[in-house]
Amino acid sequence: MLVLRSVALFLLAALTEIGGAWLVWQGVREQRGLLWIGAGVLALGLYGFVATLQPDPHFGRILAAYGGVFVAGSLAWGVLLDGYRPDRFDVLGALVCLAGVAIIMYSPRG
Repeated sequence: MLVLRSVALFLLAALTEIGGAWLVWQGVREQRGLLWIGAGVLALGLYGFVATLQPDPHFGRILAAYGGVFVAGSLAWGVLLDGYRPDRFDVLGALVCLAGVAIIMYSPRG
């Protein structure tokens, strides 16, 4: 059950961080305005709190593992919202990152 909670929190963290960064990007680069930027800043702030809810108490481990979720999530976000088409190396890299997440977070420790 802790693994499912952890995975759900990683997904929520990705949604808030990647979504927040995308909103700021849209507000600035696509000139959509201050509401988009403000919403992005709020989402990015929320991301900072989501990470603290992980069951593992080690900040470095959580953020290191989240890096892999961020990589895969960023590519997925690009596919879903920006029409980006990853090539086989993007997909392979994301899979390697997710394998790293599994090793860092869910390996048995004594």
